[in-house]
Amino acid sequence: MTTITTSTNTSIGSGSSSAGSTSKIAALNKQVVNLQNQLKSLATDTTLTNEQKTEQEQVINSQIQLLQAQITQLEQQQAQKAQDKKEAQQDPASAYSKVADGVNRPTAANSLNVYI
Repeated sequence: MTTITTSTNTSIGSGSSSAGSTSKIAALNKQVVNLQNQLKSLATDTTLTNEQKTEQEQVINSQIQLLQAQITQLEQQQAQKAQDKKEAQQDPASAYSKVADGVNRPTAANSLNVYI
């Protein structure tokens, strides 16, 4: 009887750079390819019963789906960081005004005139 063992790293760290996220995505893609190869070899394995093959296929498919979800999440995080960076570069003053409008830089609706 052949036992197929799989090991997946399911933790996602909060990488501060897009290069870190890119390498994580590449590693996850490599794991997906390895699992797909295992799935192919499982189809030609004659030592397992059909029930065992079906079980193994389900396990491998669920692991592939989990990895693909992690890849999607990392890609969305990258896109969000890129969008935030783009917005900050387009209007650097707006980044400050979003935080302090009406406090240190009064708006038209929130201003005070003092005469001495």
